[in-house]
Amino acid sequence: MHEKSLVKGFYRLNVVEEKDGKPVVVGDSGWVENQITNVGYESYIVGCVGSIAGSSRPSHLALGTGTAPASAGTALPGELEDAAGCRFAVTPSAVSSKTARFVGTLASGTITATRAIQNIGLFATSALTAGSIMAGNTYTISTLQTNQSVNCTYEIRFS
Repeated sequence: MHEKSLVKGFYRLNVVEEKDGKPVVVGDSGWVENQITNVGYESYIVGCVGSIAGSSRPSHLALGTGTAPASAGTALPGELEDAAGCRFAVTPSAVSSKTARFVGTLASGTITATRAIQNIGLFATSALTAGSIMAGNTYTISTLQTNQSVNCTYEIRFS
C-alpha cells in the first residue's frame, strides 16, 4: 500500500485596534493557503525530520508590502523594516497529529508609520537580514496604522 502525503501551509491575519478600551478586529484575511519555498521544504521540513545539521525551525513571522515569495525565494518582498525590526516571535504548538500551528502578534506601536501591508512570511530568526523564508503569500492590501496590532496564526498541515 502506498500513502501519498501533502504539505500545505495556511495563515490568517487579524488587524486589531483598541476602541473604547476593548480590542476590535478591523481586518481579517480569512484562512489563506500559502507558498512553501524550496528552502522551506529542504531546510525546515526535510532538514528537521532528518535532524540534518543546519536545519531551521520556524520562530518568527514578518509582514511586508510586496508580492508573494517565489518558490526559489529566500526573502519576503517588501518586508517591513522599522526601527526595532518587525519580525515577531511565534509560539508553536501541535493542534493535531498532522498540523503545527504558530501564533504571534505584531504589537501596536511597532511600526513607525502607516503602511499598506499585503504579504506575510514565516522565518527561523528575528534578524531582518538573516534566515531564509520557509513559507509566505499575499493577501488583500490592508492599511496598518501605528496604533493597530496584527494577530497571526500560521499552520503547516500534513495530509
